[in-house]
Amino acid sequence: MMQGYKNVERVKPSGLELVDRLVGVQRVTKVTKGGRAFGFSAIVVVGDGNGVVGHGLGKSKDVSSAIAKAVEDAKKNLVRIPILEGTLPHEQKGKFGGAKVFIKPASAGTGVIAGGAVRAVLESVGVHDVLSKSQGSSNPHNAVKATFNALLQLRSASEIAKQRGISLEKVFNG
Repeated sequence: MMQGYKNVERVKPSGLELVDRLVGVQRVTKVTKGGRAFGFSAIVVVGDGNGVVGHGLGKSKDVSSAIAKAVEDAKKNLVRIPILEGTLPHEQKGKFGGAKVFIKPASAGTGVIAGGAVRAVLESVGVHDVLSKSQGSSNPHNAVKATFNALLQLRSASEIAKQRGISLEKVFNG
């Protein structure tokens, strides 16, 4: 998931105060000659509320171990997202499968205007003021991955200045 992005900063989970949020649990049925075998898959988002976030998928025969596996998987995929004063540096679109997500910075006091899976990801990152629109598929797996796609494309002003080899003031003033 993290391949193909230029400025992804991977983070180690040690020393971080991570909080996990359950996005969704699906019951999967496998029909065999002995009857039906039920399994569960869980998608979880973990974050420290300060720009570090990761997502994971866990599968098991019971719900609690599926969630535990998902949390372990999420801790292996932690990345740092640039946050600017409780919101995003700029607006961005993300796409994964049939799900499309549009996230836009908002003024202070707006809150997190997002639904379902997108809200879980944005709150885990630590964004307090943001507007978002989820289009296309509402599948929570694809919505989470589309949100990550958008977040991983975000760049802070200092990153842009470093890449262009100019001062921070010149980025804003031209």
